[in-house]
Amino acid sequence: MNILPNFINRIVFLTLILIFLNSCAALAPRSAPAKDIPVNEKDRVAKNVAEGRGIRLFNKNTKSGDFQFASSNPLWRATLDTLDFMPILNASYSGGIIVTDWYGEDGGKDSIKITIKFLSNEIRPDGIEVLVFKKNCKSFENCQSKRNDGKLSNELKFVILKKAAQLKKTDLLKK
Repeated sequence: MNILPNFINRIVFLTLILIFLNSCAALAPRSAPAKDIPVNEKDRVAKNVAEGRGIRLFNKNTKSGDFQFASSNPLWRATLDTLDFMPILNASYSGGIIVTDWYGEDGGKDSIKITIKFLSNEIRPDGIEVLVFKKNCKSFENCQSKRNDGKLSNELKFVILKKAAQLKKTDLLKK
């Protein structure tokens, strides 16, 4: 058996791989000295774009995105104003949902819980879904809760939409 040529072949192969991998470091971009990097953000962006390192997704002269935040969405504000008498359990603007805690005025015997789902930012009847749950307790441990799709959910939806329309009108008059 001749082991020496096989061993030499492996050494040569490994040496060639190491030389090849070491030569790749010459192609790697070097970081610029700190004195060459502009301090101003706009200058850095312009330099990066000029060097082809940055991309611009939006034209600077056009309006960028139509984002609405909770404080500027009249439907969201109208809902919170309408439900201000109830304790809020969960309010997630990004998730589009408001859930109240159980609320009752007669010592907890009968209470309601309201869930409002935002299906759109537009003020229209199919833009929100109002779910009302009623809980009736005969004793502390004997409670029954069920969904109530009656008059209360329709009235709440109407009040919220009416208030949202008023808020939107007020916001437009301010502008």
